[in-house]
Amino acid sequence: MTSTPDRRTTAPDPARASGRSDDREGLAGDEGAGGGESLLTVALALAANVLIAVAKSVAAVVTGAASMLAEAAHSWADAGNEVLLLIAHRRGERAADAAHPLGHGREVYVWSLFAAIGLFGVGAGVSVTHGIQELVHPEPAGSFVVAYVVLAIAFVLEGVSFAQAWRQSRGDARRRHRGLVEQVLATSDPTVRAVFFEDAAALVGIVIAAAGIAAHQVTGSPVPDAVGSILVGVLLAVVALVLIARNLRFLVGEAVDPGLRDAALRRLLAMPEVARVTSLRLEFVGARRVFLVGAVDLAGNPVEDEAAHVLALVERRTRDVPGVVGAVLSLAEPEEPALVPADG
Repeated sequence: MTSTPDRRTTAPDPARASGRSDDREGLAGDEGAGGGESLLTVALALAANVLIAVAKSVAAVVTGAASMLAEAAHSWADAGNEVLLLIAHRRGERAADAAHPLGHGREVYVWSLFAAIGLFGVGAGVSVTHGIQELVHPEPAGSFVVAYVVLAIAFVLEGVSFAQAWRQSRGDARRRHRGLVEQVLATSDPTVRAVFFEDAAALVGIVIAAAGIAAHQVTGSPVPDAVGSILVGVLLAVVALVLIARNLRFLVGEAVDPGLRDAALRRLLAMPEVARVTSLRLEFVGARRVFLVGAVDLAGNPVEDEAAHVLALVERRTRDVPGVVGAVLSLAEPEEPALVPADG
């Protein structure tokens, strides 16, 4: 290619026209399920956690069990987190504007980070603190049947919420040919990741609380109950730190995985105007949203003026692919090697 390299940026257009028919699934489809299912996952988790939190709070007052109080704090923290996740989803979905040409997608990681910090401070902090206080100043517990009934109901409701998060994540994992946990950790959608891990931790926490209360009932000692409260807090702290770390990485800027990059490369090479792709970088700028930068060699060796128009056309087609919120393409240097998808 002998044309003078030309570089231009195409701002995303919220009301953009559809691209070619073979682009309609888009990179959003390659990365995971859409935002509508994520919203359902969070809303279901919120409804379940509010009901569970009320029931556990009543049971904590009636029984005086430390593990039950830890579980009540856990559920209230989860309910508060779900509210923050709903805010994250709403604000992250706002359309691009002149001040935010790539949209507001990264804001979803800010609110999800707040939710994870809340889980650490409220859920983990209250559970560990109360467990330690119970060890230092033990108090008797009673009405164990109430505790077991509430925990059983909570397990069922948490299971329903977790099943939705698991079903969505499993579908995404199959599309990406990944393991379930690998997909949950890698997904660019922090709301699904938060609900999945929080519900999983809730189910484990209920088992820990039941074991601590049962040991208290059998031995008459409040120590197992207090230890159960501390273990629930440690569990929540670990989950919160994982969520905080993942949100921070996406806020700083996370490159897409090789599979998604190959999908974008194949789409570029499928365009008749593109002969070669020599550079390609994609970064997440929100849940299922990427920003693309690359260098291409145009087919037919067009002259400079024509090359500029063809390059602009390729950029428009690229940003018309669902999931791509912006694209910057330049003309490749002749000596640069061509990129080839991993599957050839």
